[in-house]
Amino acid sequence: MRAILLIDHGSRRAEANALLGDVVSRVKARLGEAAIVELAHMEIAEPTIAQGFARCVEQGASFVVVHPFMLAPGRHVQEDLPRLVADAAASHQGVSFVLSAPLGSHDGIIDAVVDRCEAASPAGQG
Repeated sequence: MRAILLIDHGSRRAEANALLGDVVSRVKARLGEAAIVELAHMEIAEPTIAQGFARCVEQGASFVVVHPFMLAPGRHVQEDLPRLVADAAASHQGVSFVLSAPLGSHDGIIDAVVDRCEAASPAGQG
C-alpha cells in the first residue's frame, strides 16, 4: 500500500506548521479517505520525519512517496531530506520510499502565483 508523506521545513510559528496540516487534509480529500497521507517537519516542530514515516507504516504502507513541500531543489531537498528519510526508513524493514520533486515551477504553482498576484491587485489594474 502506498502512502504520501509531505515534509516542510518546520517553524516556531504554530500557524505556519498548521498550513501543512491543511494541505494534508485537502490532498487526502482529493485522493479519498482510504488514502494514507501524513505530514512531517524537517526540523523545529513535530511530527518529525521519523514520526511521520512511522505513522505511514502503522497504517499499512509498504511504499512511501515523500514529497518535499518546498519550492526549490536546494540543500534541504538534495542532501538533508534524502538522509533523514533514509534514516527514518531504516527502522521499517520491507518499506521502501521515493522522494518526489519539490514544487518548483510546476504549472499549478505558476497558476497559484498568477491567482495570488491578481487577487492582490486593485480592481481594474490587470
